[in-house]
Amino acid sequence: MLVFPVPLFVAFVLGFLFAQAMIAKNRPVLFSALLLVCALQNLIVALGQYYGLPLALKLQPFLAAGIPPLAWLAFVSASFRPVTPAKDWVHMLGPAFVAFCVLFAPVTLDPVIGLVFLGYGCALLVSLHAHRDALPLARLDAGTIPQRIWTAIALALLVSAMTDMLIAYAFNSGSPDWAHKIISAGSAAALFVIGVLSLSPNVCARDLERASQTSTATEAGQQPPSTADLDLLGRLDDLLTTKRLFLDPDLTLNRFAQKLGVPAKQLSTAINRTTGENISRYINAHRIRHACALLEEGANVTTAMLESGFNTKSNFNREFSRLTGRTPSAWSADAEIASASRPARLSPPPGPNPPPA
Repeated sequence: MLVFPVPLFVAFVLGFLFAQAMIAKNRPVLFSALLLVCALQNLIVALGQYYGLPLALKLQPFLAAGIPPLAWLAFVSASFRPVTPAKDWVHMLGPAFVAFCVLFAPVTLDPVIGLVFLGYGCALLVSLHAHRDALPLARLDAGTIPQRIWTAIALALLVSAMTDMLIAYAFNSGSPDWAHKIISAGSAAALFVIGVLSLSPNVCARDLERASQTSTATEAGQQPPSTADLDLLGRLDDLLTTKRLFLDPDLTLNRFAQKLGVPAKQLSTAINRTTGENISRYINAHRIRHACALLEEGANVTTAMLESGFNTKSNFNREFSRLTGRTPSAWSADAEIASASRPARLSPPPGPNPPPA
């Protein structure tokens, strides 16, 4: 009987989203590739596991092995630096080893692919923990949203690793029906999460300048601020006051660090030690003060948002409420009431007419 399995449905959804992204031309190449591979993998799984297509069964491990490296390279390009063959060729080793296993040790495929997913999922979590204050190329107005999205993608990789192990166990123990259920509930869901989250505008860097790889020897918050930290923060405040860089909606930690001539990690650590905040919240505080002034001058909420360096209303509302305890609309209404209650300034009475010449 003809069935319409969950992986096939997920493949159609991700394929539709990929087509939309290609038409809009608003996705970097690596993110589009990740979305496409997730769609194709679900299609291949459905054709192989549910319809018994031999070619699909042969292609399945190759596509599966490419998803974790693609997710990692998309993360690197969005957060730290452009991806280059000279630096990133090593990520071809996982798919290459899977190809070796297909040819010479097919019995090891399931655990090997599971370990690839597990390794990259753990690597993402470790890197996110090391840069929990801010990702160098992530827009500062997004706050911690990029870290949360990449954490969800890392967890989806780990879930996929566990489902691969369970699928292998189900087949080896003579319970193929359980394997199909695991594929539908776990593997397809994990790939769907990875594909959909890769579409978020908050995970794509607008700035692909190279981020410095130098880091400080200690983590932020472990020491009181040093003289160098205070001096660096003073230089940052001077830059914010004179150049008003916080009004740039595409501002990143990396761009700030380059203008100050210090590594991105050093700047992030100095802000954390001195203020107890991460750089995103520190910059957004300047933006919200500017927005409050605009609202008090009579600007509407949308104008205040856009002219204060925010790209999205959700991020603006979240930061505004966090810092002021009120919504932008409530602040604007209070400003209007305060303005109306002030006594009007009267024009001076006209002076006497000058005597005729």
